Amino acid sequence: MVLETVLCPACHGSKGVKHGKSSEGKQRYKCRNPYCPRSTFIRHYSYRGYWPEVKQQIADMAVNGSGIRDTVRVLGISPTTVIEELKKSRHLK
Repeated sequence: MVLETVLCPACHGSKGVKHGKSSEGKQRYKCRNPYCPRSTFIRHYSYRGYWPEVKQQIADMAVNGSGIRDTVRVLGISPTTVIEELKKSRHLK
């Protein structure tokens, strides 16, 4: 049996433990760090719109004046994903 260290993408801590499966059957993990802003995560997302890098690109493109359709075309994701991410980022400020 090989013990593999799971790093949390938010806090980069090594306290990730198994926490069930997602609706698609992918392994879900939970970060045990009490100060981590993220509770659960999946190591390999199948949909590109869930990647943290793409979420950051959505915010960057919005700041630079790109519209929703332009963002969808460039990143190859759903318009609903772009709209929801922009709503989330607006509430965080």
